[in-house]
Amino acid sequence: MLYGRAGEQADIERLLAEARTGQSGALVIRGQAGIGKSALLDYAAGRAEGMRVLRGVGIESEAELPFAALHLLLRTGLDRIHALPDVQAMALNGALGLGVIAPENRFLVGLATLSLLSELAGDGALLCLIDDAQWFDQASIDALVFAARRLEAEGVAMIFAARVGFHATGLPELRLGGLDSAAAAALLPANLLPQVRERLIEESDGNPLALIELPAALSAEQRAGRLSPVGAMPVADRVQEAFQTQIAALAEPARIALLIAAADGSGELETVVGAGASLHGLESAEWSRLIEIRGTIVGFRHPLIRAAAYQSAPVTQRLAVHQALADALTGSAATDAADRRAWHLAAAALGPDEDVARELEEAAERARTRSGHAAMAAAYERAAELTADPVRRSGRLAAAALAASDAGLMGRAAALADSATPEVDDPDVMAALIQVRAHREFELGTPLAAGRIIMDGVSRVAAHSSEWATWLLVEAIRCAWFAGDARLAEEAAASLRALPEVNSPLVSGALGLTRLLSGDIGGGIKLMGEAVDVHALAELGVPGLTFTASLCLPLGRAILYEEIIGQAVADCRKSGMIGWLTFALQDHGLAQGWLCRYDEARAALNAGLRLAADLGHEHRISHITITCSLAWVLAHQGDVEGCRANAEEGIARAETQGLVLAAAIGRWALGLLELGLGRPDAALQQLEAIPSTGIAVLSAADQVEAAIRSGRPERAKEPLARYLAWARHVRQPSSDAIALRCRALVEEDEAHFVHAVHLHEEDTQPYEQARTQLAYGEWLRRARRRADARAQLRGALEIFDRLGSELWAERSRAELRATGDVPAAPRRADDPLSVLTPQERQVVRLAANGASNRDIAAQLFLSPRTVGYHLYKAFPKLGITSRAQLAAIAGSSSVLD
Repeated sequence: MLYGRAGEQADIERLLAEARTGQSGALVIRGQAGIGKSALLDYAAGRAEGMRVLRGVGIESEAELPFAALHLLLRTGLDRIHALPDVQAMALNGALGLGVIAPENRFLVGLATLSLLSELAGDGALLCLIDDAQWFDQASIDALVFAARRLEAEGVAMIFAARVGFHATGLPELRLGGLDSAAAAALLPANLLPQVRERLIEESDGNPLALIELPAALSAEQRAGRLSPVGAMPVADRVQEAFQTQIAALAEPARIALLIAAADGSGELETVVGAGASLHGLESAEWSRLIEIRGTIVGFRHPLIRAAAYQSAPVTQRLAVHQALADALTGSAATDAADRRAWHLAAAALGPDEDVARELEEAAERARTRSGHAAMAAAYERAAELTADPVRRSGRLAAAALAASDAGLMGRAAALADSATPEVDDPDVMAALIQVRAHREFELGTPLAAGRIIMDGVSRVAAHSSEWATWLLVEAIRCAWFAGDARLAEEAAASLRALPEVNSPLVSGALGLTRLLSGDIGGGIKLMGEAVDVHALAELGVPGLTFTASLCLPLGRAILYEEIIGQAVADCRKSGMIGWLTFALQDHGLAQGWLCRYDEARAALNAGLRLAADLGHEHRISHITITCSLAWVLAHQGDVEGCRANAEEGIARAETQGLVLAAAIGRWALGLLELGLGRPDAALQQLEAIPSTGIAVLSAADQVEAAIRSGRPERAKEPLARYLAWARHVRQPSSDAIALRCRALVEEDEAHFVHAVHLHEEDTQPYEQARTQLAYGEWLRRARRRADARAQLRGALEIFDRLGSELWAERSRAELRATGDVPAAPRRADDPLSVLTPQERQVVRLAANGASNRDIAAQLFLSPRTVGYHLYKAFPKLGITSRAQLAAIAGSSSVLD
């Protein structure tokens, strides 16, 4: 029976009831040791009638073994892995040590975990109970939290119980405090004196485990009321002290058995006995209710008993037990036996030991094959501590730093890199250390400082490896591009030109960016054009594709931009490169927005924000840039509140971190919004604040319009010259048409309007076509040519309505009314998907193109059941009853092309 937890029990009942109706949910129960978290999990398990229950418990000694906790949780359902999509099944098998193919990224394992949980729920419901989550290995936590955040319609309930140290941003939390006096009193033995009961209630702070265990530790005198002050120890320590008292009263065989089980952590009876624990000792410990033996598994009744058993033993005994456990694991066929043996040997080592360090290094490489980056970092770090040779030690520290960086542990990565000996001459090690330091500064500091870190160390790398130096210098130029700093770019480019020639499109692209930053538009466009040569792209991986795609923006090549970054997104999803996918989705959102596919753009950018949150990157460059890009898309749609909120947040954070590029996108968004609202003065203020970047070129046309409409034609001259110079070099129909529109606004020459409208017919950017037609229609109305004006304004209105650009559509209506016309009500007749949510829209778009629910789930990081749920919700909105009817929608909706 639970005392004083009626509210918490109701929350659990509600979660279980929703799971039984097909709705999923997750809950984190957080509180100090002994506060009753495990008891609430027991309550949930007892109330899970008709549900399948999976349960896993974190073990502190296994926190460095990748996916150990996930394997423990899922072990009864592993026979269903074959039902997952092939790439997910291979990833999960590889992560759990059941297959030979390693996952490319730990979050692909998270997607496979989500799919497996959905599969195990079947037509019923599933309850996952995760106790002591703070001691789960990081790889397991990444996978489970990733899955928990994406639960929707699978009928899965996940409950995590954790103390401090477990992070699950975005999941609902239930914080447990101490019991009230009445509930606390109910847990105490009835035969205690009143003053003793009051003292225990006060000192326990309402902690249920303390209330249960402390009375058993009282001496006869203390029970009689002669209590000394307890002191200032936290409750958990007092409870652990009570357990230590119980352990001290046991015979030596039982104490040794408890120590071996505590040091082992796996719970395997064979290993515990093999290391010297006697069956008699284990039986005595079980009789004392300190452990439980179920079949071949040894488990502690509470984690604090494990801690008490380990910490109360002399250090010499602990060292001997770790050595005995390592010996017991030698030759074991268990999947993780070699890893556990290496860690036990490390725990038994008294000083540097190259043999043990080498075994830990091998354990780290095994963790790499399973995308266990946090475990890999820990193993390399401990191997470095056991390494006497300073050069070899630095190499292992560098490997640990890179793994920590991949795991998203940027502070730890930087600390490890800083611990390495500066006199290393191995180019791989030097480059790795520079990358880690620069990456941390890029993500948490400023891109300019990150570029300086690279420049300060690249000369030493260049003396040993021109290839490594080349890629570091390209990265320095990328940092300069984000920072809008021409001097850093020029310095890096000069060093790049001094190296032996490397035939790479990335080098051409980086040199082109440098020229563009320094004001050489023609030279920059030429080099960047060479970099996006489609024949050279085939050999690029995801990082190269993402970099090359970003060059298409200043090149004015919207279709190629979408094509290249679309390939990068597909490759990321296929291989599970989730870290890169965050950046790729940002570019994909911009590319879709540039092609006027605003709903698709919003879906891509929101997916990027969600992934950034999963990775813990809410305060990093990827998140800030996506926020500003989302504001830019919302400006086109006329979402005033959404655009302002995202732009203002993004700009403030971008300017704090020196992210000139992101801030420029945010200001462009606000400038566009103000133009749409008919506030050219405010628009001009925002657009003129954009520093000299590629965005300053692209936004120059809007700056021209803002200057003309605000009655300041003299302030249109410079942005006009800037845009005309750029358009002359990129030679794209859209940029040529916009250039003519700008000239028409400045020069009031109708011929430019006519030519611009004609060029837009070859274009793929209907938004810009409508802007031109609106500007031309306004000019014609002022010239009292109402009939001609109506033709242009109706064309503009039709496009703005179709695109959902509400502010510009309303301006077109106002102009039409001024000509005496009666415009039609807002409509998006050619886009039947406009009635769907962004998530439903994505699912329907893929389903209409023939993708199965499993394929869609893999692409969108959802479970197949959630995909089915979105289709179920979408069909009535679309007026259809079957999947086959989606083909007709695909033929009638331009957004599915």
